[in-house]
Amino acid sequence: MPVLLLCALALSAQPDLPSVDKSPLDISYFPDNYPVLKIRDKVTDPPTARVIYSRPKKEGRTVFGELVAYDNVWRMGANEATEIEFFTPVTVNGKKISKGRYTLYAIVKEDSWTFIINKDADTWGAFKYDESKDIARVTVSAEKTSDTVEALSMKFVKTDTGFNLVVAWENTFAVLPFSL
Repeated sequence: MPVLLLCALALSAQPDLPSVDKSPLDISYFPDNYPVLKIRDKVTDPPTARVIYSRPKKEGRTVFGELVAYDNVWRMGANEATEIEFFTPVTVNGKKISKGRYTLYAIVKEDSWTFIINKDADTWGAFKYDESKDIARVTVSAEKTSDTVEALSMKFVKTDTGFNLVVAWENTFAVLPFSL
């Protein structure tokens, strides 16, 4: 009887669980779909990079220029700042970046984005962004899409010299190129 009583007490003492977040967390790997390939024993290359981000939705709002203000540092998602991890050294815009975890920010303009790789990880939003911790900045063109992208989306795409991180939302996308 005491064991049953302890089990009942343990069940009643469970903490309140959080509700489902409006902007769910997602992960993208390079090579694409790495964890699924791994469990299927189809991995041909080790992982090179992954990005972890929350995926806010457009939900009828104007994203760029309003929800995401032009010329301000943006956490590239919702909730925690977007995290990018490199499992091997990579090069971006001629700058070698060591393997490790970093925060990925952007400064969005109507026709260009400046991607920022910052060494301060595990942070919420861009509230404590510190430019002195930037390790690389890359400005790229922002392109328009023909279709509306409802939820912020990120995907790595293989190139001849490495890979690109494609970021798309609303009717805009930008590409951050990496070489190996």
